[in-house]
Amino acid sequence: MELRSFDQRDLPRLVDLTIETFGPFYEDHFRPAVGEIVFARQHGDWRGDYRRLVPGLHDPENGKHVVVAESDGAIVGFVGWKVDPERERGEIEIVAVSAEHRGRRIGTALCEHAIADMKERGARMVAIGTGGDAFHAPARALYERLGCTQYPVSVYFKEI
Repeated sequence: MELRSFDQRDLPRLVDLTIETFGPFYEDHFRPAVGEIVFARQHGDWRGDYRRLVPGLHDPENGKHVVVAESDGAIVGFVGWKVDPERERGEIEIVAVSAEHRGRRIGTALCEHAIADMKERGARMVAIGTGGDAFHAPARALYERLGCTQYPVSVYFKEI
């Protein structure tokens, strides 16, 4: 596995990988938990949301960067982060690793790369968020292994 800088030709694979990675959360966890009305209004177009979000993740002129992980010539993961040097703050916006490549520390390597880059760009702290549900347990474990401190946040939904 090797890490390399994002290339615009990577974009279709990154969109597909994001949808593959987070689809089980939206369809198998979030939708059943909140019901159809809340789901439709909160994340009903989650695929479209990612198709709009992913292209904007790499924008170096605005402090946004993406690095991809490749194995045998195929993209198997990526990380997107941003840096605000004035606030000395970085944020990992997204990490995705293909299901068949999880458990190989690819997410760790991606996050460590992003954190090192943020530090080089003047960040003195980094933020990263994830869900508190079972689907996101591996992400929480990764962030804790990286030495991040969890600060609990609760979000509630109610159909009215």
